[in-house]
Amino acid sequence: MSEYMLDADPEIGDVRPGDELDWAALERYLQETVGDGLTGPMTVRQFPHGSANLTYLVTFGERRLVVRRPPHGEVPAGAHDMAREYRVLSQLWRSYPRAARALAFCNDPAVIGAEFLVIEYRSGVVIRDSLPESMRAVPGAADAVSAAFIEAVAELHLVDPETCGLGELGRPEGFAERQVRGWLRRWQACRPDDADPTMDEVAALLARDVPEPSRVSLVHSDLKLDNCQFLPGDPTRVHSIFDWDMTTLGDPLIDLGTALSYWPEAGPAGEAARALWPGQDQLGLWSRSQLREHYAGLLGIDVSRIAWYEAFGSWKTAVALQQLANRALQGHTRDARLASYAPIVPVAGRAAMELLRS
Repeated sequence: MSEYMLDADPEIGDVRPGDELDWAALERYLQETVGDGLTGPMTVRQFPHGSANLTYLVTFGERRLVVRRPPHGEVPAGAHDMAREYRVLSQLWRSYPRAARALAFCNDPAVIGAEFLVIEYRSGVVIRDSLPESMRAVPGAADAVSAAFIEAVAELHLVDPETCGLGELGRPEGFAERQVRGWLRRWQACRPDDADPTMDEVAALLARDVPEPSRVSLVHSDLKLDNCQFLPGDPTRVHSIFDWDMTTLGDPLIDLGTALSYWPEAGPAGEAARALWPGQDQLGLWSRSQLREHYAGLLGIDVSRIAWYEAFGSWKTAVALQQLANRALQGHTRDARLASYAPIVPVAGRAAMELLRS
């Protein structure tokens, strides 16, 4: 543990009503499976900022573990894949230290109601709408955060999947086309009757002009600043990256485009990101163009078609936000944030159209 105090950690809170699990069954499983060092009574808290998977901090004395399971209710095909996340995190930590190590995977839903995995716990700070207090006095902190973020993205894409046991994780051929088709199916399944037609128009434009990939790499599929953790007071390096349940093999520019689409900046293309993280555009972070140029230099990769990838990232985010909003409307969660995502869906769709027209 660092000097960062667990009790004061804004990333950790009480378990939300409705997100309780069978704690006795979970404790039995952890004692039988992880075992070593689990002494004293078990306490559970929740990481409240995640919007989909349910993630808990489980503590036995000084030993801390992270438990992750899919959300309650119906889960879209291919989403919230705990088996995939375990496969990735049980291997990747050796080659990419920003990936926490997975310790166990349970495929028996009788234990806590769904498959779940157990991961080592890491302490740190996450940047959303402001710099953490521990970084505010660090000269050039916003520049350092920007560089650290995009370098973490690039370094993941430089990992050889074969050397870390993940060479069979996915099918790179036709990856981007399958991404568009898969997210279109999700949109058709969650599309409200009064949906902005721009979302359908963007889907058609994306499918019509899919770029050819320049290389194959591991693709995280949801790289964004608040999926990164820094050590307190150190903005120069990403310490951990979260949420590996959609990781696969494919075109790395899918990751870059997603990351850029989340990055708030001025103009219509950044409107949805500004709505999701109000205030982040005032931190003095790099522009999207600076991130693109730094990434391209690190990988030696052509990013001339990046507008397509950014548009796909924004459109995919819109679909995910609609799915989350529907969860709230259907009563699968008491997380009040999710219903508020619905108005951002057409904003993200229009941002995607703006990028395709640029």
